[in-house]
Amino acid sequence: MPNKTKKEKTPAKTATNAKPTGKETPDNTENEVSKSAKRKPNTENHPPPTTLTKIKYTGPPHVKKDKRQNSSRFNVSKNRELQKLPLLKDATPAEREELFIQKIRQCCVMFDFVQDPLSDLKWKEVKRTALNEMVEYVTQNRSVITDAIYPEAIHMFAVNLFRTLPPSSNPSGAEFDPEEDEPTLEAAWPHLQLVYEFFLRFLESPDFQANTAKRYIDTRFVLQLLDLFDSEDPRERDFLKTILHRIYGKFLGLRAYIRKQINNIFYRFVYETEHHNGIAELLEILGSIINGFALPLKEEHKVFLLKVLLPLHKVKSLSVYHPQLAYCVVQFLEKDPSLTEPVIMGLLKFWPKVHSPKEVMFLNELEEILDVIEPAEFLKVMCPLFKQLAKCVSSPHFQVAERALYYWNNEYILSLISENATVLLPVIFPALYKSKEHWNKTIHGLIYNALKLFMEMNQKLFDDCTQQYKAEKQKEKERLKQREDAWTRIQNLALGNPQVQGDMVINPYPNKYVPMQPHPDVIAGTISSNSALNPNSMPGDDEGDVVASMERLENEAKELQKKKSKDRPLLRRKSDIPHDVYTLKALETHKRPEEYLSTSSENN
Repeated sequence: MPNKTKKEKTPAKTATNAKPTGKETPDNTENEVSKSAKRKPNTENHPPPTTLTKIKYTGPPHVKKDKRQNSSRFNVSKNRELQKLPLLKDATPAEREELFIQKIRQCCVMFDFVQDPLSDLKWKEVKRTALNEMVEYVTQNRSVITDAIYPEAIHMFAVNLFRTLPPSSNPSGAEFDPEEDEPTLEAAWPHLQLVYEFFLRFLESPDFQANTAKRYIDTRFVLQLLDLFDSEDPRERDFLKTILHRIYGKFLGLRAYIRKQINNIFYRFVYETEHHNGIAELLEILGSIINGFALPLKEEHKVFLLKVLLPLHKVKSLSVYHPQLAYCVVQFLEKDPSLTEPVIMGLLKFWPKVHSPKEVMFLNELEEILDVIEPAEFLKVMCPLFKQLAKCVSSPHFQVAERALYYWNNEYILSLISENATVLLPVIFPALYKSKEHWNKTIHGLIYNALKLFMEMNQKLFDDCTQQYKAEKQKEKERLKQREDAWTRIQNLALGNPQVQGDMVINPYPNKYVPMQPHPDVIAGTISSNSALNPNSMPGDDEGDVVASMERLENEAKELQKKKSKDRPLLRRKSDIPHDVYTLKALETHKRPEEYLSTSSENN
């Protein structure tokens, strides 16, 4: 058993709004907040956060492109004149509930924020002030969320946010690069942000009772909420991620439905559209959910891993959500190590063939998996795994080769290799030895480092692999020489055929068609034979004799060709098609339709 010295990992920085609450009540089948999560800081048990924006400032300042904006279409209310109500803090305790409801209903009035953003500014300000006041009121006060507030608040949220999203500004399947591309922002976001903020504070309030709210937050509400994850504005997706996580934690009856609908989104993304803006955020939610799965894992969760998460690796926009996807996969393997073999074989199945950046991502994820793999599970996958690793080491793309060779800097992986060196060294050694001729000098240093480590592991095995590799190279050279000699013999035999024209020779490489010239050995042989036949010939007459012999061979070949043509005239050959009994019967019973159709003259 190797000493499992894993390299230390820096805890991923996670948005505070994505932390699971410790007050969620687990059901009998799964514990959403595991015991390990209670002992460790929350930041260590969460997937990598979804990057909102990454802007690089390199070189001289340049003119930035205008941010792309788009907007949903809102159903503008007819009566938009709002009356400013008294402040909640100034009202008496008996009047506060009714005043709170009135302010919520005021916020159900919809304005035009896109086509005419300067219209109704006075009444828009009344709504904005009311939303800000309610956010502060719910956050700072207790016992303010009564039974009458639930339907009003949830209805206000639905009216303002549940809408048809605008058409995507990115072409279907286009890969969004957060470091280069500017996100498309929602033009009405200043208005939407306040609604999201109020609803989030409403859900997180200590007064919030899930048993009362479940009459209004149902499956239809969740489905409409999931539809909003396709928004192109990353700020909206970040709020949605936090809100859905809170709903999943507080409403036990909706958990299975939420997982099922997220699966459906992934299936549609992988097999139909290959375009969805919220995959990274949904995977981040699932990372927290997987972390709390109870053991042993249910069959539903294993199917989700093998049929949903693994196929997500084959989408061309993998780079947008790969950190979150890799986190989910590793969480599953930490829960159940027996899933390691199907997961690694699935990764090898979807391994990219010609996409080098994607191949680097696969190598990154594979190293994370090897960091948590059990030695017994490693034995099941080491041969196919290192065959693929050998291909990566031999890759002409230096980033792929470099990332694969970094595996030898991982102490735990190196200990696994050392325990199974007799099996793995013959597999990886030819690729390492061959890559010493790589065009990139950085690769040379990494190659020598890997070979040195192998030499220190087992000197005798290393020498045996070296001798075997050199023997194989020598055999390959001999095979090539035998192949070349065989083609040369065939060429000489063909040149002895009188049908071959004198100015042509056989090409020894059948895949390359090149103009053929007389073979020098044949010319020399012809000269010597002519000299032997004519003892009176002079050295200066050799050239004329060669030309005469060439003309004689050409004439003989033409005569022979004419003779063969007369003996065997050209015939037109027909292919013999096997007779099908059913086809013959169908042709015999077939009757032309004219026998049953009347002509125009008969109709007249």
